[in-house]
Amino acid sequence: MIQPHKRRALGFAACALASSFWGCGFYFGKIALAEMNVGHMVLYRFAFASLGLLPLLVTHKPGLRGPEWRTLLIAAFLGVPLQFLLQFRGLSLTTVSHASLMVGTMPVILAVGATVFAHERLHRLGWATLAVSTIGAGLIALGGTRHPGGGGPSLQGDLLVVVSLCIALFWILMNKSLMNRHSAIVVTAYGLLAGTVMLLVYVPFAWGVPPIHGVSWKAWGALAASGVLCTAITTLLWNWGMTQVPASQAGVLLNMEPLIGSVLGVVLLHERLGATAYVGGAMILAAAFTLTSTHAEENLAEAAR
Repeated sequence: MIQPHKRRALGFAACALASSFWGCGFYFGKIALAEMNVGHMVLYRFAFASLGLLPLLVTHKPGLRGPEWRTLLIAAFLGVPLQFLLQFRGLSLTTVSHASLMVGTMPVILAVGATVFAHERLHRLGWATLAVSTIGAGLIALGGTRHPGGGGPSLQGDLLVVVSLCIALFWILMNKSLMNRHSAIVVTAYGLLAGTVMLLVYVPFAWGVPPIHGVSWKAWGALAASGVLCTAITTLLWNWGMTQVPASQAGVLLNMEPLIGSVLGVVLLHERLGATAYVGGAMILAAAFTLTSTHAEENLAEAAR
């Protein structure tokens, strides 16, 4: 049996690895979006994710009761079709580096969500970090200049990414409640499968039949990587890690996602960040790190009493 402190360390490692892989999602998505629309890209991403989770669906029975199925289906709708269609619509209108930096607002969104919906207390420093993070997001969104030929950052795209993160908050909180009674594998596998089925119903109706011919191997590789690596594996790692460590302590590890995503956009896609975007990104990351680190210290002090 693994000792508690080792399980805690493994939990942190799982969350850090998940956040790092998530940071690659916008990069792979941008590659696929060069050859297909948002709906088809998201559908293929989750189709590959479901294929990767298929063995777990066979070996793990859900064991969910009626109200729990309802919670799972609502969470799946929020977390898969609604969140990802909005998020990647935003990505199609902005750059990978801008979208990734916007994800840096997620730890603060989680903190506010826990205060409002889980009745946790947010101290003055927490509200201050919220203000700093909001200003940072504003600097990124308003500081982007759209290229005449398209392809640059846009206010609309950046804001759609932030809206998708607010939706993701409810997905995370609902999954967390389900994992109090069920394994992370069950919640992840059946939740993602349910979301994929919803996409299968809606996407062909809204965007037409997804293309098969004429799609390059580069795009297929990006779709497979975003599905298996950036969706199935990351969600499993994150959900399991959240059962081993407090959310407030794991939240700081979410900062790996905007860091890696923005670096990939600048280095591999040769995107440019303006001075205000660098300042805004630094403010977002500093606010998230301060907030989650402070919560971690408070939780450790409580445990020591």
